[in-house]
Amino acid sequence: MSTDLYFSCLTSLLISMALIPPLRLFADRYRFVDVPGGRKVHHHATPSVGGIAFGIGAFISILLWCPQSQSKVAVLLGGLTILGFGAWDDRVDLSYRVKLLGQLVAALIIVVIGGIRFQSLPGLSESDLPLWIATPFTVLFLIAVSNAVNLTDGLDGLAGGLSFLTLCGIAYLAFLSQDLMVLFLTVPFMGSVLGFLRYNTYPARVFMGDGGSQLLGLIMGVLTILLTDSTRGPFSPALVLFLLGLPFLDTLGVAGQRLAEGRSPFVGDSSHIHHKLMKVGLSHYEAVTAIYVVQIGMVGIAYWLRWQSDLLILALYAVIAGSVLAGFIAAGRGLFPDPPSEADRVRWSVTSRPSLDGRWLSDIPMQCLAVAIPLFLIILVFLPFDVPSDVGYLSLVLFGVVLLGLTLSSRIVPYFVRGGLYVGTTFLLYVCEPSRIGTVPAIAMIHNIFFILVAVMVLLNLRFNEENRFQTTPLDYLMVFLAILFPFLPGVTVDISHMGVFAAKLIVLFFSFELLLHAFSNRVRQLGLVSLWILFGLGIRTLL
Repeated sequence: MSTDLYFSCLTSLLISMALIPPLRLFADRYRFVDVPGGRKVHHHATPSVGGIAFGIGAFISILLWCPQSQSKVAVLLGGLTILGFGAWDDRVDLSYRVKLLGQLVAALIIVVIGGIRFQSLPGLSESDLPLWIATPFTVLFLIAVSNAVNLTDGLDGLAGGLSFLTLCGIAYLAFLSQDLMVLFLTVPFMGSVLGFLRYNTYPARVFMGDGGSQLLGLIMGVLTILLTDSTRGPFSPALVLFLLGLPFLDTLGVAGQRLAEGRSPFVGDSSHIHHKLMKVGLSHYEAVTAIYVVQIGMVGIAYWLRWQSDLLILALYAVIAGSVLAGFIAAGRGLFPDPPSEADRVRWSVTSRPSLDGRWLSDIPMQCLAVAIPLFLIILVFLPFDVPSDVGYLSLVLFGVVLLGLTLSSRIVPYFVRGGLYVGTTFLLYVCEPSRIGTVPAIAMIHNIFFILVAVMVLLNLRFNEENRFQTTPLDYLMVFLAILFPFLPGVTVDISHMGVFAAKLIVLFFSFELLLHAFSNRVRQLGLVSLWILFGLGIRTLL
């Protein structure tokens, strides 16, 4: 099961990352472009094809890896429907009636064909809901979630990151309850959204569009219903409120503020949580990170309350929701202090700037990384005792893909190089973990010291190099958090006692790859040769 889930996630991630670059090239021709204006915070026309890319990636992965079932068919049909209507809306700006029709059709497919519906309501009854109540309630719920996620898609990386956190929470609870159907429907979307976020974090190179945001809302609604179905698992349906977290609270707060001010709750404005955070002085980057932290807290509460009564869950949510609503109303009435002026921010920036000229602290580490990283990877290929056949054969396939990519336009080559380095390095470290590195103390010590030194050089470059560094994003912090947290989750029983260290090593290498690709953009193909060596070496070790 674990191997299938791993490859399910990897399949969707790679497809999502591979589709975005070519779709971006055709976005202008087919008018899939989000133009700035009105309440939008971006300043440049941006392709809105990300939802199409990660939707296709997730659907293909589900077809390949998810067990056959009526629920699977319904999820695919419903997802394709809402993605199609959303993409159509991105292109021609549909009326709200047509949008609602698409959401309604998608929800009905899920409920009628898949038989996916709420079996009970928290705190009301222990018996099953009759169909005439369960069906319309579930349809309304799915439409509400689709729109709630769509409304949060206001900053780069926001809707995607919130959805990824919710999907992680659903996957973990499904793992604890051994709900394989939910796991195999959740993990592909985790991979595809993660691949999309690499292009969507600030400053975004692609947006998910209405198609992507509505698809994520629908899918998360479906997964929470399946997860809390009393016939499938032990969790209360009230957990849905915490798992969906910020999108629901944001929608509630915005609607409450508009009603309190005598306005229609359906007329758009700049009163969402991300707008308020930016109004009080947070940057785009900081606002997204802060919202991620809140969503992590909401998912954590869902885990903490997983065995508690419906009454307790509803009571705690009422307190949190009431506090958020009060905050929105207070903000709308101007009860919060004004943000610091631009002059104050500039003054703070000048006074807080380090006095030390740290150019030498970035140039020397960068040159060291340029030599050490390729040499390390070349040598590491010789260390594994054994390479699993599935890893080896997949490496050979990717070798051919990257080799073909290196012959293409220089504009496209970096995407193939990144893919080869990311996937190849992941495979390489994976097969090296049980090898000589872990059994020979001297090699293990040298291996760990190397990663410590690389981490130091990466941090020095990020801190002191103002010219060549790539911009860290909220996604990077999110990945570090998950890498540290994962080994300590209760109930994780697979043999991954060093998973946190393994993930930390990958993150260090991925950061170094990005630094090298930016600093030596004229020598990208040389780094591509390193990725070819890794993939070819792994493939040959399998054949020999």
